[in-house]
Amino acid sequence: MQNEYLAIYGAFAAAGVALHVFMRRRRERKAAAAHEAATLAGLNEPASLHPMVNASRCIGSGGCVKACPEEALGIVNGRAVLVNAASCIGHGACRAACPVEAITLVFGTERRGVDIPTVSPDFESNVPGIFIAGELGGMGLIRKAAEQGKQAIAAIRRRKAAPGELDVVIVGAGPAGISAGLAAKEHGLRFRLIEQEDSLGGTVSHYPRNKIAMTAPIKLALVGTVRMTAISKERLIAFWNRVVGDTALELHFRERMERVERDGDSFVVHTSAGQWRTRSVLLAIGRRGTPRTLGVAGEDLQKVVYRLVDPEQYAGMAVLVVGGGDSALEAAVAVAAQPNTRVTLSYRGAAFNRVKQANRQALDEAVREGRIDLQLETQVDAITPTEVTLRGAGQPVVLPNEAVIVCAGGILPVALLQQMGIEFQTKHGSA
Repeated sequence: MQNEYLAIYGAFAAAGVALHVFMRRRRERKAAAAHEAATLAGLNEPASLHPMVNASRCIGSGGCVKACPEEALGIVNGRAVLVNAASCIGHGACRAACPVEAITLVFGTERRGVDIPTVSPDFESNVPGIFIAGELGGMGLIRKAAEQGKQAIAAIRRRKAAPGELDVVIVGAGPAGISAGLAAKEHGLRFRLIEQEDSLGGTVSHYPRNKIAMTAPIKLALVGTVRMTAISKERLIAFWNRVVGDTALELHFRERMERVERDGDSFVVHTSAGQWRTRSVLLAIGRRGTPRTLGVAGEDLQKVVYRLVDPEQYAGMAVLVVGGGDSALEAAVAVAAQPNTRVTLSYRGAAFNRVKQANRQALDEAVREGRIDLQLETQVDAITPTEVTLRGAGQPVVLPNEAVIVCAGGILPVALLQQMGIEFQTKHGSA
């Protein structure tokens, strides 16, 4: 009888092992197929901070795959691989989940370099008095970006400002900029915190709705330690807004830095709202840079925006989305899902070559159902309060319009930074 029980238990165990092997192999085949599809579509080059896997150390546990909410990682031939690099947003959850520390977060690849400014341990650039914290300096992780902003202010405090000038102008209201602003306020510094967009959050604010931003506990001046392990984009931005409100942190939205000039031992920061003499400057901007504009008449109208925040606000409206990347397709599909919307997607190319297959399929379905009017090989010619004009190979097309969403990417102000004298290093797959 005992032998019979052992045989039954053995059979169950063998079946369990067989099922595990079968499921693992199926996941690996799926990951390999995704990797091949991304490579063929030209989506295998990461845009920014991303994981690099040490294959000799990786044990293929799959912890990093489970931790990644973007399905950017997969197990192929028993090792973790970045199977869909274009999906990676660099929040670093994979590195924290790896049980053998086989993952390093890096910028650039062997083929595609990424320029990172040179900074000291105090986050001061090669230009004395100009500091860099957060994503621009190579740190996309929310917790560490916030810590860098706070540490940069600690160094700035030692640079005594003259009467009548600010201690620091902080450029950017992402995690690094907000943290720096809180630290400056806590220490009684005279500062101005500016943000070129109309809301805070930095790069996180550009994630699609409900996308998960992973972060470890962070320690903020005036607030203390905040413990978060996994939080949606919306909740994270709501948290930042609550912090700003509770601490009465003063921010100046829609104020864009235009240039910075040396004036003795200090600087004059020229912005779209005026000029500010300051002892130090802290650049806490992201790597998305300034939104790429269309350069057409009427683009300065309030109805023109450069990212989608909430699709529901466009319900019942005539909306034009401009662009040919994933963000443009996602925006068009999301807005078209709202009741009674009339959505037109304009793209200057003849086809979408570098977008995720899922986004292409969602767009095709919306076009077939008549929810999106696709206008390929067209460009915006003019914008008025009630219309937009598209120019293509034939006659110009005039469309009724109540909102324009431009998803044409961003321009990192490298030239502006170089004019300040800031030096860059080109990273090819290094931290």
